[in-house]
Amino acid sequence: MPRSSDVVVVGAGTFGAWTAWHLRRAGHTVALVDAFGAGNSRASSGGESRIIRMGYGDRTLYSRWALESLPQWKDILADAGRPDLFRETGVLWLGHDDDPHVDVTARTLDRLQVVTESLDPADLRSRFPALDFTGITRGVFEPGSGVLLARRAVSAVAEQASGRGVDVHVAAVEPPAPAWRGEALSLSDGTRLAAGSFVFACGPWLPSLFPDLLASLLRPTRQEVFFFGTPAGDRRLAPSALPTWIDFRAGAYGLPDIEGRGAKVGLTALGPAFDPDRGDRTPSAEGLAAARRFAAARLPALRDAPVVEARVCQYTNTPSGDLLLDRHPDHDNVWLAGGGSGHGFKLGPAVGAYMAARVTGTGQAQDLVGLPAKRPEQKRTVL
Repeated sequence: MPRSSDVVVVGAGTFGAWTAWHLRRAGHTVALVDAFGAGNSRASSGGESRIIRMGYGDRTLYSRWALESLPQWKDILADAGRPDLFRETGVLWLGHDDDPHVDVTARTLDRLQVVTESLDPADLRSRFPALDFTGITRGVFEPGSGVLLARRAVSAVAEQASGRGVDVHVAAVEPPAPAWRGEALSLSDGTRLAAGSFVFACGPWLPSLFPDLLASLLRPTRQEVFFFGTPAGDRRLAPSALPTWIDFRAGAYGLPDIEGRGAKVGLTALGPAFDPDRGDRTPSAEGLAAARRFAAARLPALRDAPVVEARVCQYTNTPSGDLLLDRHPDHDNVWLAGGGSGHGFKLGPAVGAYMAARVTGTGQAQDLVGLPAKRPEQKRTVL
């Protein structure tokens, strides 16, 4: 006999955990399923750190969702006794000549009344001496933004959801058969879960669960990040002195040395296609060389720094980089939440609220994140 809930949420990453939390908070019975558990190292939500920023160019929806999400992250981490899992490093946008994304971002944040600072090159050099601003003509600084310590933060959300009564299962879901009617799911431990609605928030596993619909719209890619050891006693790379920085024109971003793990450098270019189950998670020599070049160019103190940690994760990209949050076209009670595209982690609270409202029929659809807006031939426009 299947165990029954109002909603089964498959995937305990940031989208799934927050959807389960919001549904339960609204009074619904919820089962949350993840093959490896929240915050596991294979998941897109399983890394050490993720940026939370308000800037999104002209994508006002995501800026609004980021604004809604940050206080929810703070509240749930405080309830979990882990307020330290958010670090207010500030986020610094680096602008080049003819750099419309930074300019549009600044205007959007101004309209939304987000506190920012506009900095000229002299201001930048004075405020942030560890950074080399060669080629940078201006900066936009979000002082209230920063870094979420990702795997621990999403685990805290799942634990808080469980504490509210969400039924958590660490087991794999058997892929729905083509004739599946959205009535029950079988788990690898023999459990069957029935529900009125199902939400699949499976990150890079989504296209393999629904290949006919999603194989051309969701592309998991292999992404590498590197942590460089900072010089002994050099506090210029600590969070108190070095902000999180983003240089989309150059194709890189960086985080300060948090918890002594090293200064993080990541590359924004999309990597090759990646299988989350069988893909090689050993960082490449080519990726390291590129990260070293960026680190040396922007942070001279890291020019000869050792690599103290490196990770391979994955983005699950839609063609445009917009999120995919919509009902399955063939099943009225099946919902899809994915396409984080490397920027979705921060938006988990707002995405969870949106999905909970859509599943329960209390919220309006946003065309930007719907299936009809996704076309395989689109080019990425979200940064």
